[in-house]
Amino acid sequence: MPQLVYFEPRALDYPLGKELFDKFSKMEVEIRETTSHNQIRDLPGDNDFQKYRTAKSTLVVGIRKTLKFDSSKPSAEYAIPLATGCMGHCHYCYLQTTLGSKPYLRTYVNLEDIFGQAEKYMQERAPEITRFEASCTSDIVGIDHLTHSLKKAVEFFGRSEHGLLRFTTKYHHVDHLLDAEHNGRTRFRFSVNSQYVIKNFELGTSPLQKRIEAAIKVAEAGYPLGFIVAPLYLHKDWEEGYRELFETLESSIPKHLTDNITFELIQHRFTKPAKKVIEKNYPKSKLEMNEEERKYKWGRYGIGKYVYQDEQAKKLRETVENYISSMLPAAKIEYFT
Repeated sequence: MPQLVYFEPRALDYPLGKELFDKFSKMEVEIRETTSHNQIRDLPGDNDFQKYRTAKSTLVVGIRKTLKFDSSKPSAEYAIPLATGCMGHCHYCYLQTTLGSKPYLRTYVNLEDIFGQAEKYMQERAPEITRFEASCTSDIVGIDHLTHSLKKAVEFFGRSEHGLLRFTTKYHHVDHLLDAEHNGRTRFRFSVNSQYVIKNFELGTSPLQKRIEAAIKVAEAGYPLGFIVAPLYLHKDWEEGYRELFETLESSIPKHLTDNITFELIQHRFTKPAKKVIEKNYPKSKLEMNEEERKYKWGRYGIGKYVYQDEQAKKLRETVENYISSMLPAAKIEYFT
């Protein structure tokens, strides 16, 4: 629940903008107006450290002006922009750098414009299926109990002929999505990890058991289910830590729900700009970012990233894939990166 909400003036021209204004006006939430999210300068706090934490509980209700969707490989063809920012405090998150000095959350109320653009992309690629990723720039489940933007997107793609929706979350607040008319065209994925990673690096998110309970709920509601294990992280006793994770999944998920499960495996990586921001925002973090021990890999836009050495990555991949194949043999591993 946000503590501070900004409204851009044009947001009130849309039904969702008016609905959210009415909703927050009835709550104990401070409401402010801003001509643009870029003009927000006066977040409460005595220093950058405090202002960063205030930003994580600040929501900006506005318009998505840029309707050109980014690519979202390997998980989808396009990223559909429903929201930006996240209330979680995951130390390793790439949003640390992509959001820069604006870590507040933004939700976009011009949904018809966004869905209209998605329809154009689908028509361009038809009769091929076009996949859309809704969680590239946010963990939208964490605010969707307020906005229902994601629910509207699920139902939009449920009616589509050539589109599929995907998103991932670390939150268990899914009850309002269970009755959505998804028609099996949305894959609901949960981000999971070892207890070491969750305890030390995923502050402000739902506990693993809550995520798994929510995963069972959405699978029972007919959603295709997936898990993202990210970042795969070489901590002390990591093999045991990840074995415990998959044993928990195996023992918790009813067998009849495991036939259509997918896994996406992503090793830990960081960039030099990300390292600076993480060390500034989380100065006591245990996150290991020793460049000398990593392999440098060229990335998009000329910004390289540091990943594990080939032998380390190979062992990590083989270990986790073996756990999946032995404990959840019907599951499909989509990729390791």
